[in-house]
Amino acid sequence: MRVSKDIGQAELFRGVVALIEEADTIAICAHTSPDGDAIGSGLALAEIIRAAWPDKRVTNLLADKDPVPRIYRFLPRSDTFVHAADYDVTPDLFICVDLSQRSRLADAEEICARARRVAVFDHHPSGDRFWDAGVVRPDAAAAGVIISEFGLHSLGALTPTMAQNLLCAIVTDTGRFQYQNADSEAFETASMLVDAGASPAEVALNVYQSDRLAYVRLATRVLARIQVFAKGRIAYSFATAEDIARAGVTLDELDGLIDLVRCIEGTQVALFLKEVDGGKVRGNLRSKCDLDVSGVAREMGGGGHRAAAGFTAAGTVDEVLAIVLPKLRSLFDGTASNAAGAADGATPAAAPAADVRGASR
Repeated sequence: MRVSKDIGQAELFRGVVALIEEADTIAICAHTSPDGDAIGSGLALAEIIRAAWPDKRVTNLLADKDPVPRIYRFLPRSDTFVHAADYDVTPDLFICVDLSQRSRLADAEEICARARRVAVFDHHPSGDRFWDAGVVRPDAAAAGVIISEFGLHSLGALTPTMAQNLLCAIVTDTGRFQYQNADSEAFETASMLVDAGASPAEVALNVYQSDRLAYVRLATRVLARIQVFAKGRIAYSFATAEDIARAGVTLDELDGLIDLVRCIEGTQVALFLKEVDGGKVRGNLRSKCDLDVSGVAREMGGGGHRAAAGFTAAGTVDEVLAIVLPKLRSLFDGTASNAAGAADGATPAAAPAADVRGASR
């Protein structure tokens, strides 16, 4: 494992260890709308700390009001999460996992602000530093890779439950090892985790082979709406609040729909939008090439990686499409010119909302 070779990372780990040793109460939290990496890495880190420092009081927090997504409830101790809004402790140490932008903590942002010390384990490009110690490695495939290495640094070996949580983290954030971030370190770490007792079959069964019929029926509507433009290089689709309510699915069940859009032959960039409460739209972006979609996500108020990013924006699907599609088109020609996009089949930003979705309704 790289932890045995990376002297710089080991030194950063020692900085986090010093904070843990000084703390009594520790809160661990990932970003709002947590994915498999956020959930699995947070759970594994809590177990690592409890195993190495049994006297610490460790709590896993959820940044927002939503429960743990259904497909991740098979993970060990996933039923122990506490909603940040219900956590009234001022922790000695607050550890951010899978994020290094405090604004993505949602309800937990205030807890982070009042904590005595802050640490970070993340693999996203970081914003302004607000932590006392930590590891931010954008070259890591997942936060789960970093937490795996921290576990080896702290304990020398991982338990089967740690390994299961961390394997889920890495499998989901690499798209089952299909995304561009699936590097040799990710495979090496996954191999180590399987040797430690993780079950790839259990991850696959729960995350990728347990869709509810209601979700599948909604997915057919999303598939039927897929549109392409910019000479087929960009594909997008969406789900409205009415679609979601009628289908009877939860928002977290829709996370995989971006991969349906991403599968279109010839597509280099994919977009999926879903309407959420409060008159907002969540967007998922994927790149199948060297184009960096994280910049567009940041312009829309979100963030992420070069190949996988997301955002939440105010408005309807129509309104958000009218803003984001020209930005995606500009990735191919370096300009946000509506005229250039329109000449290629893109939707001009000033177009009436009804023209954006057209026959896709």
